[in-house]
Amino acid sequence: MKGITALILSVAVVILLASYFSGAIGGVVTKSVTLPNVGSVTGVGVGVYWDSGCSKVVSSIDWGVIQPGSTKDVVVYVRNEGNVAVTLAVQTKNWNPSTAPTYITFSWNYGGQSISPNGVIPVTLRLTVSSSISGITSFSFDIVITASG
Repeated sequence: MKGITALILSVAVVILLASYFSGAIGGVVTKSVTLPNVGSVTGVGVGVYWDSGCSKVVSSIDWGVIQPGSTKDVVVYVRNEGNVAVTLAVQTKNWNPSTAPTYITFSWNYGGQSISPNGVIPVTLRLTVSSSISGITSFSFDIVITASG
């Protein structure tokens, strides 16, 4: 995982340098910030999967490079792995750097519906990065999805 993060950061630096120097040569200086991220996903009472058949477990999400002022969506499938109907709650924790949630917003489109035992629903996870972000070139955090019922 650290190798992938280092590779993403290296590519981001090359892209930033290339865009900076190409702008300077043309007489216009442009600067941008890229925000690579890898986060983990934990399900409590539920399973989180990449596919509706629930065969590919989600253990982490690589959001890739996200530009300031943009939004990125990832669809996952959440399965109730208990024996009673449940509703879901989500929280984030372990943000690194700790100032990241000031500029980066996590949300999802789960509407509060009850999920029956073994029921599966698609859920869109969303990251929105403020256009005023500064001082952050990479970040990470954990997503915890909890079932109660």
